[in-house]
Amino acid sequence: MLFMLIVKASENSEQSHLPEEALREAMSAYNEELVQAGVRVMAKGLHPSSNALRLFYGENHEISEIVEGPFDKPSDIIAGFILIDVQSKDEAIYWAKKMPDPQGYGEGQVELRQVMD
Repeated sequence: MLFMLIVKASENSEQSHLPEEALREAMSAYNEELVQAGVRVMAKGLHPSSNALRLFYGENHEISEIVEGPFDKPSDIIAGFILIDVQSKDEAIYWAKKMPDPQGYGEGQVELRQVMD
């Protein structure tokens, strides 16, 4: 079963502020643990939304508007993700709970979502 751990953006990540060195090391160790367990498929961080575009579709299924970032409400923006391949939802929850606060500064938020087959 594929699950995605979606790391939400924060005020700091949107300003390209990296977490402290200790947290970066903890995230590296967590990612290495996922690799060693054979469950990590991919993990990537994303640039701030100031480098992004949003495309909106209208009634005719055609693009009606393109908006350049940055976007408001960092909690609605994805800062990165980890894709894991596990045996069950419980195992996905286990790995999600092991993730260190990905943002630091008391701003971390992770959403766990199953990937559709």
